[in-house]
Amino acid sequence: QAVVDFERLNEHAAAFQGHDVGFCCLGTTRAKAGADGFVRVDRDYVAQAAELARAGGCKHFVLQSSRGADPGSRFLYLRVKGEVENLVQAVGFDRCTILRPAVLLCKRQESRPLEWVVQKFLGVLARVFPTAYSVPVETVARAMVATVLQPGKGRVEVLENGTIHELGKA
Repeated sequence: QAVVDFERLNEHAAAFQGHDVGFCCLGTTRAKAGADGFVRVDRDYVAQAAELARAGGCKHFVLQSSRGADPGSRFLYLRVKGEVENLVQAVGFDRCTILRPAVLLCKRQESRPLEWVVQKFLGVLARVFPTAYSVPVETVARAMVATVLQPGKGRVEVLENGTIHELGKA
């Protein structure tokens, strides 16, 4: 495990050397980082990490994005997620897998009251529609690993929430 300063990521290029697969789940919130900080973390840091990984020999990059990611969206969150998907694909990995989960169900150390209410509601809804609106983070993690262990279906694969659930069962 290497701890890096994302503001000076190029100084940590050695941490990205010699890995066949790269996993990226980096992200923040607009509330926590502000609009500019959100863009810097969710787009710029991720794109730079992908470039360093590719330069270091990474062949397969696995990116956690978001349902609804669209570089043309008028919503900042979805626009930035769509932009970073395009940037990561443009790096030129032999294989790139993009996961677009719905709302992530997880326990957080920080207090996010509205998110807590939404997660409780979606947790109940998930009992009726298990793959429609949410996904546990453990399921996303298992799906990310499963994509690496299976043969690819092309240079770029985009996996939506239902497929994430299927892969995460393994």
